[in-house]
Amino acid sequence: MNEIILKRVNNIANHIIDTKDTIRNAAKVFKVSKSTVHKDINARLYEVDKIRYKLVKKIMQEHIATRHIKGGESTRKLFLRKRQVLLKN
Repeated sequence: MNEIILKRVNNIANHIIDTKDTIRNAAKVFKVSKSTVHKDINARLYEVDKIRYKLVKKIMQEHIATRHIKGGESTRKLFLRKRQVLLKN
């Protein structure tokens, strides 16, 4: 594996473990696509360090388990903002 890619994989894994960041946010921080982060986490990290792979995978599973709650909360806030705008006019 290329040394630059190996360094990026390790940095992304450390970042996700330390901050419990989402793949989307990690992609923004490292200025790469979400697809690249997925590939780094799911394929490359497994080859490099299986222990950190399991830690990151656990964090990603938590994100998947709670995304419907976050999405519903976002939708609720959107409709509340729209309602406030209508009431002001």
